[in-house]
Formats: sequence, structure tokens, C-alpha cells
Amino acid sequence: MSDPQPILARQAEALEFFGRRVHAVHDDQWEAPTPCTGWSVRDLVGHLVSEQAWVPALVRDGATVDGVGDSVEGDLLGSDPVAAWESVAEASRVVFAEPGALDRTVHLSFGDMPAGDYCAQLVTDLTVHAWDLSRAIGADEQLPEDLLSFAVREVTPHAAELEKSGLFAAPEEPPPGADVQTKLLCLVGRRP
Repeated sequence: MSDPQPILARQAEALEFFGRRVHAVHDDQWEAPTPCTGWSVRDLVGHLVSEQAWVPALVRDGATVDGVGDSVEGDLLGSDPVAAWESVAEASRVVFAEPGALDRTVHLSFGDMPAGDYCAQLVTDLTVHAWDLSRAIGADEQLPEDLLSFAVREVTPHAAELEKSGLFAAPEEPPPGADVQTKLLCLVGRRP
């Protein structure tokens, strides 16, 4: 990867934006439903905490999924979900910012991938789930333009395959004249 700055800027923005939503969760909202079928707010935040918790081992240490084992499974939120988020978000930011980090190879469950592509996937997931979390807690659902543009570029080439993964609902047809955010949400099976 020749210029790491754009992806690192998007990663920082996505971590910060999602983090603001985590900080906005009220005590009585952690069990509220989200647009992610079967997930509460706590489940959704736990998913993103787990994703970021993998980064040091996979990117910095070159570990395999089997090598990491179950150390990033289960309830990583504990009694303070906000602190759990802040800890893994900062660790992820630091690891990806290390010189050469984005040029490394990560060993994922489905095969090897350039760390820059892995970071891009995490940014896209943070962006979409920030909308999910915003909707669940009644926060402003408008996503930042830079993140939207980035996520649409990342998702569009793979849109037909997303539903097959079992992790996404079937894509929705965006209404005529839909804005970029609506198009992104429809691509990933959300009903804006």
C-alpha cells in the first residue's frame, strides 16, 4: 500500500464516530433491539469490540485465528462497555498506525489478506454499525460523507456476495433518487 494516510484517516474517523455513539448509550438502552436481527445494543457493541480486539494479534503479531484461540470471544464488555470500547479502539488505532502495518498480511479464518484491506473492512463495518447503533438509541443517523463514500466504494464490488456470507440480509432496492447513505444501507440489507 503506497499511501496509508487515507485509510488511516478513515479508520480514525470511523472509530471516533462509532465511539461517540457508544458514549451516547443510556443505561436503560443496552438491551434495546437494533436493526441487526437478534442483536441488542450490547450485542452490537460487543461485536465491534471483538472485531477491534483481534487487531493487535492479527496485524502486529502476525497470529492466526487458531493461534489467538478464544481469547477474544465471549463477553468482552464486562461491567463497563464504554471503557471496553475505548481500550480496543485505541489499541486498533495504534497498531494500524505503526510503520508498515498496512503492508503486512493478516491470517483470517477464510484466508490471508493484506492488512490494508482488512482495515478497510473494519472501517466499513464500523460505518454501517454506527448507523445501526444510532437507530437503536435514537441518535442522529446521518453518517459522515467521507465514511459514506469510502464504505460505498468498499461494499459495491462485493454486494452480490454479502447475503451469501450469512452475515447480511438481502440487499434492498434503493428508491429512485436515493442519496449515498440510503444506497449504502440498501446494499447491506438495511431498511433506512
